[in-house]
Amino acid sequence: MLQVGDKMPRFAAPDETGKTVTDKDITGKKTVLYFYPKDSTPGCTAEACNIRDNYHAFLAQGYQIFGVSRDSQASHIKFKEKYALPFPLLSDPTTEMLQAFGAWGEKKNYGKVTMGTLRKTFIFNADGILERIIEKVDTKNHAAQIL
Repeated sequence: MLQVGDKMPRFAAPDETGKTVTDKDITGKKTVLYFYPKDSTPGCTAEACNIRDNYHAFLAQGYQIFGVSRDSQASHIKFKEKYALPFPLLSDPTTEMLQAFGAWGEKKNYGKVTMGTLRKTFIFNADGILERIIEKVDTKNHAAQIL
């Protein structure tokens, strides 16, 4: 389980354009990695749009942002275009990255326990050291929680 003070886990995942993004590529800048269950669902859309609407505040503070879900690159392209999202969305259909970050686990849905993506956000400093984990994400005000 990833904890504050830990180094960013190693990963390689394609963004919506098919470009592979790795932990080495993004170290060197403050980074927000937010994990969400599914493109174009109400909570995930609210979260992405809230981050989009505050994107300039993130840039002003030197952050780069990446959304991560199990969705395909094609799904990410539609989601990005429909909501004009200015940040990359990484695709992790194998859940390898989700598991490395501790964003994959048991969820309760209508009383049923299933495995799925846990909505979590990880904030790293420029050296790739974890500074904060947000486990109780407020999808409508997530940017304020991060900033």
